[in-house]
Amino acid sequence: MYLNKFADGSAPEDMTGTDEFRSLLSSAGDLGIPHDPSIAYASANIVMRRQRFHYLEWGDRRNQTIVLLHGGHQSAHSWDLVSLHLAQKYHVLALDQRGHGDSEWARDVEYSNHTMSLDAMAFLDGMGLEKPILMGHSMGGRNSMLLTKQNPARLKALVIVDVGPELSDRGRIAIQGFVQENQEFEDLEAFVANVRKYDPYRSREHIERTVKYNMLQRADGKFVSKCDATSRRLGIPRGTGPLDNITLDDAKAFHLPVLLVRGENSNILAPDAAERFAAALPQGRLATVPNCGHNVHGQNTLGFIGVLGEFLAGLN
Repeated sequence: MYLNKFADGSAPEDMTGTDEFRSLLSSAGDLGIPHDPSIAYASANIVMRRQRFHYLEWGDRRNQTIVLLHGGHQSAHSWDLVSLHLAQKYHVLALDQRGHGDSEWARDVEYSNHTMSLDAMAFLDGMGLEKPILMGHSMGGRNSMLLTKQNPARLKALVIVDVGPELSDRGRIAIQGFVQENQEFEDLEAFVANVRKYDPYRSREHIERTVKYNMLQRADGKFVSKCDATSRRLGIPRGTGPLDNITLDDAKAFHLPVLLVRGENSNILAPDAAERFAAALPQGRLATVPNCGHNVHGQNTLGFIGVLGEFLAGLN
């Protein structure tokens, strides 16, 4: 049983009348995030590359489009507060990547970053987008960089959140440990307690609001992660070849405006690694957001939309 509401067919579903949207507006009000409660917000599905993908659409389609790619073991809803804010001026599309959120799980258990970057490119094409702004966090940031590597001219600008060519092993181990320990629960309260220990920056109320997007209730009554863990159980390694990785030399060919956002207390992207990455980008800019770790946009949303807004305002 799904704990959240989303489109169950080919027709988009208006989300503005749901309790979930009212809860989001309450969170935005509590955090002081500027927003318009009357914006358009819908859940929809698209079939591409022989697979069904779910996405969230915000704002007016006549405006500049921003496409959002979430991090690993998260979903399009991880961007909700940011999307709500951006929808005042932009058309926002947040994609549930394969095996995540409310998108279909890959029957071939193929979850390489390269494959996901091809999904993202197919989404841009399928939605008929010309020169969108692409923004990705963590895994979504890697997928965004790989898409850019394929065709930098496809995008107007790029925003990479707390990821880069050089990553901290300590941070990756911490994330992997959290993921492995949070696959199955008898009670959602246990999951909430674990998230609070892992993420001290967010309030309990905000964590409780977002739990429904990360878990579902299985037929046996247990609550399980919505992210496909089949590849981990089968011991199928993620891609490590040139198609799945970005180097600093690759970044030198990113001839478009790029904002690199780092969380001040990130355990994934070290300060010197972020500086080297930004320096390699021809039009790169580095912004460090205080009072947050790896999940910058969720842990300090106001700080994140502040640096993002400055970058977006400077685009032609």
